[in-house]
Amino acid sequence: MIVKSLALSDFRNYDLQELSFHHGINIFYGDNAQGKTNILEGIYLCMTNKSYRGSHDREMIRFGKEDAHLRLEAEKKGIPYRVDMHLKKSKTKGIAINGVPIRRSSELIGLLNVVFFSPEDLQVIKNGPGERRRFLDMELCQLDKVYLHFLTHYNKCLTQRNALLKEIDLSKDAQAMLDVWDAQLIQHGKKIVQLREAFVGEIAPVIAQIYHSLTGGREQLAVSYEPNVSADRFDEILFLNREREIRQKTTLTGPHRDDIRFRVQNMATGQTTDIRTFGSQGQQRSAALALKLAEIEIVKRKVNDTPVLLLDDVLSELDSSRQNYLLDSIHDIQTFITCTGLEEFVRHRFHMDQIYHVERGVVTRVNSLNSETIF
Repeated sequence: MIVKSLALSDFRNYDLQELSFHHGINIFYGDNAQGKTNILEGIYLCMTNKSYRGSHDREMIRFGKEDAHLRLEAEKKGIPYRVDMHLKKSKTKGIAINGVPIRRSSELIGLLNVVFFSPEDLQVIKNGPGERRRFLDMELCQLDKVYLHFLTHYNKCLTQRNALLKEIDLSKDAQAMLDVWDAQLIQHGKKIVQLREAFVGEIAPVIAQIYHSLTGGREQLAVSYEPNVSADRFDEILFLNREREIRQKTTLTGPHRDDIRFRVQNMATGQTTDIRTFGSQGQQRSAALALKLAEIEIVKRKVNDTPVLLLDDVLSELDSSRQNYLLDSIHDIQTFITCTGLEEFVRHRFHMDQIYHVERGVVTRVNSLNSETIF
């Protein structure tokens, strides 16, 4: 799959910018705070309906403007797609696919596949379980519409149930309403647990293989799913926790409290360590890199096509061995890389198909490293 072009109007710091891309390695370089990351955000937004920064629509509209427009043209398995997006300050965004407006934004998710990797992702192993659940949700939603359906409904039920717990007065009517939300929470939650378990079971050996290569065979990584409650005991545990949840006024049981475990075994000593808490920075970064590269491989298997890869200034956070491993792994995938300079690529003789210089919201295509022409 490839992204062929992107047009931005009043998006972030861009007035009007139209870009066409190479199907291989596209590199955006320039000083910080010039707009490089905004290009990747625009691509990601058009492919997932979400800002990877977690920004609201109004925050992505250029200062002083009321709306913004984006247009992305892509091709997947030889089929062309065009995504038009209209961001509005005070209204829900408008989205059209191939010129046809869609009623639900969920129709966009999974249509095109993207993997995003930023310096923050290098912290996913040591940070809280919420970030690891976010990884599960983002990947599964792109790959499985059924999962997206259950997750959407589960989150709605969870919001309503928590609101009821905050106001519950133990009356019969309130208890009956809690029973209603419990039944729906269990119905959707069980499916989420089952689908997450299957996904982690599939991706775990891929992560382990990559990690083994990254460490030169010195360490073995075991990845496992840690559900807050198993699917077959969800209803039982939710009932047992009801009084405690009423006292604490929040839902304590369910997949919104799941996690993923990362345990490393030293092949020389046999010692095993949970690297979420006790791992070194090198172990945690190697595991995060393995996680992202495994994500690419799973997308290839599931959709029989390559995803688009977005690397936001991540190379500067990796040592040379991990840089080389990452760069060697992306030769067959369309990649967008942001960086402050090109020295590392030149030094490693890394092939760059297209280079862009970004300065103050203006993108210039570099025809060679010594001359530039306005794009």
